[in-house]
Amino acid sequence: MALALCAGVALLLVLAHPAAAQVSFKPTAESVHEDQLLNALKEGGKITGRISIPDQMAASLIQPAGRDWRDFHRSKLPVIGGIAIIGMFVGLAIFMMVRGRIRIHDGFAGTKILRFASFERFTHWLTASCFIVLALSGLNISFGRILILPLFGAEAFSTLSAYAKFAHNYLAFPFMLGLVIMFAIWVRDNIPGKLDLEWLKQGGGLLAKGRHPPAKRFNAGQKGIFWIVIIGGSLMSLSGWFMLFPYLPANVTALQLWTVTHAVIAMLFIAAMLAHIYIGSIGMEGAFDAMAAGEVDLNWAKEHHSLWVEEEQAKGHVPSGSAPRAVPAE
Repeated sequence: MALALCAGVALLLVLAHPAAAQVSFKPTAESVHEDQLLNALKEGGKITGRISIPDQMAASLIQPAGRDWRDFHRSKLPVIGGIAIIGMFVGLAIFMMVRGRIRIHDGFAGTKILRFASFERFTHWLTASCFIVLALSGLNISFGRILILPLFGAEAFSTLSAYAKFAHNYLAFPFMLGLVIMFAIWVRDNIPGKLDLEWLKQGGGLLAKGRHPPAKRFNAGQKGIFWIVIIGGSLMSLSGWFMLFPYLPANVTALQLWTVTHAVIAMLFIAAMLAHIYIGSIGMEGAFDAMAAGEVDLNWAKEHHSLWVEEEQAKGHVPSGSAPRAVPAE
């Protein structure tokens, strides 16, 4: 009897202790809060908390849209990029096999005409070199784990990715500067006109050998590349600015939208620049001289930009009576 009495008193003391009240459980109240959380998630909402730091985006605890954003970057974006970039490579290879290199029909004249001044070439190569590094470092995000990681290992891939990130962040600024200068110095010569419609109707003379429609300083194809660079580069710069300074969009959803915009435009931008690089290098004889040395062969200029040559002759930049010496094409 005494033992039972002692046990009862001990039980009363334990129940009366404040710690006992702290371990009490209210299943009904807890389930109500859990239902609210589940309903919020089902409705596509996000769960937030209270924070004391200025960045209000840090208050988001769970955001279902983030899973969609992650799945897009891991699955859909590589497919988009693969189709655009590999598709462009395939298209250019077919074009090269069918059309071959676009050569100067009358051969090299041996007379040069200034096409781009030093500052113009500097601006082009500043923007182009930054773009190449930005493109490669950006592609590393989507394809690096698939292509580079298995070849070089985790440690080398991690180091490469870290340096690529720094290069991507800092080279964005000279790239944006190049865009502004390019727009300022070339926009006057890249306004579309009726002459460009005729150029497009004839396919720019790319398919018919020896026949090129008349064009001024920039033909319709070059104008198209110019506006792709300006518009695409501007959208890339704007979306990239928000990614460099993520507190500017004010909420996570807007930031996710800008990252998707940045990634999709980047893939299409890279594909378009592949065509530009091909035509400006191995695709067309004499074209690379324009940005390499600034001067092009007079016969090349007459075939591709006949109206521009006439304008230059009227200004006295090219002797109007010069008779270029025909040299057989290589």
